[in-house]
Amino acid sequence: MRHSVLKQYDPKASVSISTLAYEYPAGHNVPEHAHGSDQLVYATRGVMEISAGQSLWLTPPHLAVWIPARTRHRIRMPGAVSMRTLYLRRGLLPRAPEICTVLHISPLFRELVVEAVRIGQLRTTNHLHCALRDLILSQLRNASPAPMFVKLPADSRALGVAEAFIANQADAPSLDALCRRVGVSVRTVQRIFRKEVGTSFEFWRRQVRLMKGIELLVAGRSVKTVAAEVGYRQSSAFVELFRQTLGKTPRAWVTALEARDKRTRPK
Repeated sequence: MRHSVLKQYDPKASVSISTLAYEYPAGHNVPEHAHGSDQLVYATRGVMEISAGQSLWLTPPHLAVWIPARTRHRIRMPGAVSMRTLYLRRGLLPRAPEICTVLHISPLFRELVVEAVRIGQLRTTNHLHCALRDLILSQLRNASPAPMFVKLPADSRALGVAEAFIANQADAPSLDALCRRVGVSVRTVQRIFRKEVGTSFEFWRRQVRLMKGIELLVAGRSVKTVAAEVGYRQSSAFVELFRQTLGKTPRAWVTALEARDKRTRPK
């Protein structure tokens, strides 16, 4: 590998899981890097955008991202973020995902992560630490993936269309208008998206809108404002997209996040 791999946070001898807690200000960017251990990256507050190659994953507070060892990635903080990270010894979780994967975090899983971070290092010689480790591994094995992922095409023409849409979501430009701006045919872009991204442009566009919408909701914007900023003339269309993907309306989802935050806020 051309780039070095960071090993300062990897579990040392007799440690199965090491941890890190960090508070990031809004707008902070963590440069591209990789670790020698598998990671679970979780934000107890705020939203993180994690990118690896041409792929992007978004993690609001009820989701986490699994990052396999030696995967080069970058992290962007649109707003303030309280990040909690678990570093797992290689091989600790057999048949773990081989690519970055967004996972649902149950209330129990969240508390296990918070407790592990409070302890700092889970040692193999401590019975309590081993029990906590086993509970974390059980939760990881049973966590369901969440569709909070978009991939950017590598082809420069299709990438130009994708970037033009991301930069102008509120204007809701049509695919035809985007293609004219870049100087490529609609048919060519649709073909490239299916080949390189694995979906139609329309499905990709819905995912981008959903991810941006979640970022804005966590920042405190109203559902009506968010729907307009991601290009929907009627907020009901955004509400339905959100409900179909995450199982709740945006308002119910935000209410649940706020309730969880109140329960866990230090007194």
